[in-house]
This record gives sequence, structure tokens and C-alpha cells, in this order.
Amino acid sequence: MLEQINQSVKFIEGKTDIRPEIAIILGTGLGGLVSQIDIKTELFYGDIPNFPISTVEGHQGKLIFGYLGEKPVMAMQGRFHYYEGYTIQRVTFPIRVMKFFGVKNLIVSNASGGVNPDFEIGDLMIINDHINLIPNPLIGKHYEEFGARFPDMSHAYNKDLINAAKHIASENDILVREGVYCAVTGPTLETPSEYKHFRIIGADAVGMSTVPEVIVANQMGLRCFAISIITDLGVPGKIVKVTHKDVQSAAAHSEPNMTRIIKELVSKM
Repeated sequence: MLEQINQSVKFIEGKTDIRPEIAIILGTGLGGLVSQIDIKTELFYGDIPNFPISTVEGHQGKLIFGYLGEKPVMAMQGRFHYYEGYTIQRVTFPIRVMKFFGVKNLIVSNASGGVNPDFEIGDLMIINDHINLIPNPLIGKHYEEFGARFPDMSHAYNKDLINAAKHIASENDILVREGVYCAVTGPTLETPSEYKHFRIIGADAVGMSTVPEVIVANQMGLRCFAISIITDLGVPGKIVKVTHKDVQSAAAHSEPNMTRIIKELVSKM
């Protein structure tokens, strides 16, 4: 894997002069932040050696380099998921490339289903912890260059970044929730009993991404911040049939507020 990472990094270095310390992963229906970036370089995933390719509607499949405000950033416009058939190591491969490229901070966004009865569709939830029900991306051969074999996850989401984001939201009169994100494999949306189970074990929201990326980022010493848009509800009495288009639509409706928080957070980093 080290050789593959180095090949990817070398290719990217040859395509852009920007060397960002901040990377952003834009999830389902959340690609609009790209319009706020002064883009200097766009690379299709399929052109980058060893990169997987996004197969999910709403994920553009481009690696973008540019400036968000005055800060240089790398942005993934679309991510990879375990349910697409990739190994979990392939899903998280771009995080390893980011670290070797010089990234020190990772911002992750996603769309998720709310299981906290206080949540409503369209709410933003800052993730302060997670429950991982997807195979762990650190299983397998260990490379010392990646960090600890048994990395601590007691503070997987950086408290300073969480507090800064909450302050930004307050200053802009944006309601934000805070809670635990449970990661599942998908691609099926959850049954009512599964929603109930996730709530019982301590989750506030459930989705099919983010956690594997955060695990790898923590192993490699990146500071992490993650935020969800609640696009549907897994709460008794509020569960309705949901399609992927419904999720995209709900995410797009709340995206401007998420974009504002991320843009101002980047400016303070």
C-alpha cells in the first residue's frame, strides 16, 4: 500500500502547486461548498493512480485544489463507501494520501438519518463521537508510517474544532445539534427495529460513511471535525418511506448553513 500511496501523491504533486493543510470531504448532496472555492486544479478520481471511482449519484468524483477564503484546501467532491464493493482499506485510501501530501486537518460532511426524537429533518448535527458497525479500516497489515497499531479513539473528534463550530453557528443564528453518529454498511436504509436498536446503543444519527475515514485520520494524526445533515427520521411515529433522491433533496435544502459553518471554520484554522 505504501507504494500505491506514494504513486498517488507523486501524481498529484505534479498537477498542482497548492499544498493545503486542510482537506474537506463532501458527502451526499453536499457538493455546493465547491462553489465557494476558488478552484485552481480539478482532478478526476479515475485519472489519479490507485484511486477508487465514485459510483453513487450525487458524488461527482473529483479532487479539487483551491482557496476557500484565503486558506488553501483540498476537497473531495464525492467519497467512497464500503457498500460500493470496495474493501474498507480502499474506501479510506484517500485519507492516507492526504496525510502523505501534508494535510493536518480533516473536515467531513455527510447526510444521515436521525434517531434522536428531538431531531427534525434539516437539522445540522456536529458529531462528537461515533459507533462503528462497519469493518475497521485498520484491520490487516500494519505500516509504522501510518501511526500507532492501536490508536486511541477517546477524542476522535477535535474538541477545539467542535467548540469553534458551535460558536460560529451561534453567531450566525444557525441551530446545531451535537451527538453520536453510528456507521453502518448499507446500502439498505434501516428498518424500524434497526433504528430502535441504534438509539438504544447510544446513537443520535445513523449513516453509511465518515467513521472509517475518521479512524484512519486519527491514526495518522489528523485533527477531525465532522457534521451531518439530518435528511430523514428513524423515530417511532415519524418513519416514512425514503428514497436516495429524498435524501439528496433534504441535504441540499440545509446545505447553505453547513457551508457557512465550514467556510468560517476553515478561516479560523
